[in-house]
Amino acid sequence: MQLFGRADSALPTDSRQLAICLSKSNRNLRNTSIALISSPLRRAGVCLAALLLAAFICLPIVDSQNPSGIRVELPANSQLRVENQFGDINITVSSERDVLVTAEVVGSTSRTSPVVVETNQNLLIISVAGNAQSGPQRVNLDVRIPEKTRAEIVTGDGKIITRGMPASLSLNTVNGNILTELDPLNTDVAAKATNGVVQSSIAAENGDGHNYRFRFGPGQKLLRANSQNGEIMINPVGAGIGTGVGAPVLRGSSTGTQAAGTPAAQSNSEEVDEGDIIRVDAQLVALNLSVVDRGTSKGVAGLNQSDFKLFENGVEQRVLNFESSSAPFDLVLLIDLSGSTRDVVKLIRAAARRFVDAARPSDRIAIITFAGRPTVVSSLTLDREVLRKRVDTIDTVSGDTKLYDAGTFAMEEVARQTKNSRRAAVVLMSDGLDGSIPGVQGDGSKLEYREFLNNVREFDGVLYTLWLNTYYEALNEQDTQPEAFDMGHDRMKELADAGGGMFYEVEGLEDLAGAYERVVSDLGTVYSLAYRPSDKGRDGKWRAIKVNVSRSNAVARGKHGYYAN
Repeated sequence: MQLFGRADSALPTDSRQLAICLSKSNRNLRNTSIALISSPLRRAGVCLAALLLAAFICLPIVDSQNPSGIRVELPANSQLRVENQFGDINITVSSERDVLVTAEVVGSTSRTSPVVVETNQNLLIISVAGNAQSGPQRVNLDVRIPEKTRAEIVTGDGKIITRGMPASLSLNTVNGNILTELDPLNTDVAAKATNGVVQSSIAAENGDGHNYRFRFGPGQKLLRANSQNGEIMINPVGAGIGTGVGAPVLRGSSTGTQAAGTPAAQSNSEEVDEGDIIRVDAQLVALNLSVVDRGTSKGVAGLNQSDFKLFENGVEQRVLNFESSSAPFDLVLLIDLSGSTRDVVKLIRAAARRFVDAARPSDRIAIITFAGRPTVVSSLTLDREVLRKRVDTIDTVSGDTKLYDAGTFAMEEVARQTKNSRRAAVVLMSDGLDGSIPGVQGDGSKLEYREFLNNVREFDGVLYTLWLNTYYEALNEQDTQPEAFDMGHDRMKELADAGGGMFYEVEGLEDLAGAYERVVSDLGTVYSLAYRPSDKGRDGKWRAIKVNVSRSNAVARGKHGYYAN
């Protein structure tokens, strides 16, 4: 970045819409997204520009006399996320290779479980879908996980109970209690109860009642527990969870021979027998769309799934997954520091703090700076105080501008850290002057611009670009030439268009904070839709996507399509 001077200038509420329940009458459905253990796992190539690997499986409700449940394959090197906003989660670590899921639905006579299983790249997600009409009064999950699992467990008001310690556990609840029993050997434990109390019979290295930390041995296993308003109890194996509250009552087949899966009403389905291992292999095209008013250019919030009509190559598609503008984001703030002086860095820090303060509390934020190489200032976190402290560490760096390398690094970093299909966005601030641009002195990115542009198109998220005007008049051949400034501007604009985001012109660093606040405001009007293309072919051709919004004067802005590879 040249800084020498410038010119003066959510899941649908009805789980039946998503769950695929199999029945013997349609065992050979061509488009089914589930293959039983006897069937080979199909791996179809997908275009990363828009394809989200996902599938939805309707799990059975089983009787407590035979709690065998349903087995779900956990692919190698995959992470597991279990989320239940309707009740408790009981986790038991076992020596088995697969994940075993059973459920108790309290106060419901339905034979169809609201439990949903999804896959997203290397993430297996088990969650509970609500029903807007007559949603379950309470759903309790019991999940047995393999010893090598890296798992994240999330509830709203429900308890989290765990027994045993896998490779890593992240336990998170808003109002529920966390009760964990583990072997602390070789375990690094950190617990935080913001408005509650952390208790343990295991000695703590650091503890003040709300925060608790200990580490045994090299700490290769990780336990992280966080409750906003509940309490956390940590005990060694054999001590018991100490609450007097038992694990959820499980329901299974009363005969041991009856098929566990009962089709949902009015659905094409195929029976799943108890003990079958479910493997997921489905393809959804996922889109992030910013909806703005043509007249005012302001974002439009409060839209519903019914307000959108989506077309691929002119053919209307059925939207299977919809997330409103209020759904949280994982945000990466990518800051160009090349050529910055200490005075300039002070302004950049102040603007970054404004971004952190303006973002919604539910949005996780990461900060990456770059010049010759990218530096992770902070990984994704919800902790605003930690972010502010990390912002204060931003300082001048050396090296020529390698924007395209840094941008690819940021997209890979957010893809690696993003959990539970959280929406992702990268916010890039730069003058666009990668050292590879003709007329710019210095070494540029190893990655060519066109390759970086393709990476942006394939990014399963949104890219916003803030072009900083650093123009100055070239006095000799060693100075950056005017054509280079123009190319940097145009490429930053093209990147935002390819990334489905917005492009902002920032005339001076003193305007940067305000621009960041505008980005945060615009992110609050981004909607996410997913559909399974009616054209199943994978011919490598471009598929044009068009989205119409029913609101007067509203227009949807996002990626224009994808290659069906």
